Amino acid sequence: MIEELLPPGVTSSEAFDDAAPAPLFPAEAALMEGRRARRRRQFATARACARRCLTQLGRNPVPLLPGPGGAPQWPSGVVGSITHCDGYRGAVAARSSSLAALGIDAEPSGPLPKGVLNLITSDEEREHLSDLASADPSVPWDRVFFSAKEAAYKAWYPATGIWLGFRDATLALSPEGTFSTTLRPPVPPPVDPVYEGRWLAGPDLVLTAVARPARADR
Repeated sequence: MIEELLPPGVTSSEAFDDAAPAPLFPAEAALMEGRRARRRRQFATARACARRCLTQLGRNPVPLLPGPGGAPQWPSGVVGSITHCDGYRGAVAARSSSLAALGIDAEPSGPLPKGVLNLITSDEEREHLSDLASADPSVPWDRVFFSAKEAAYKAWYPATGIWLGFRDATLALSPEGTFSTTLRPPVPPPVDPVYEGRWLAGPDLVLTAVARPARADR
């Protein structure tokens, strides 16, 4: 599914259960010590997806450990992103010579929990979502919105190291399956703060992806 949202040159792998997890490197296994079995299975399956992505790029599997902000640290010369939710685990990767940043997110389809939308949106964004819902109530627009911001942040943070909150971005969704996010970091941005992405909403799952060409940040 996720490949539908990605440009050429991006490798992807996904799983819908934990039937084929990857053996973890010792450092990865250490991270999971004391975690619940379900979380360990999710982690291992997501790492299996990531290793398949690296193999498709001609790279050897390596430990993918979280950096200071929690995002996986990919090998030099590679950009990538990992996501998981109930019923889905996925990873994408590309050579950094072709893409400056990648971010993906998966969410269960359906409305956000009560109260969450007001925490992550401005008045203008809520009006935008209301208009979209009036035009097509079959799409869980608030969940797509949440996921799209997550994907943009996942692309932004590894490239800049600058932490952002949900209110530090303005996002607009298009019914045609695209979105645009303008990020507002607390310091002058080191890269273009406008991120473009794509979204897909099915009966059980929402997927979003941001893939920024390397030339966009030069």
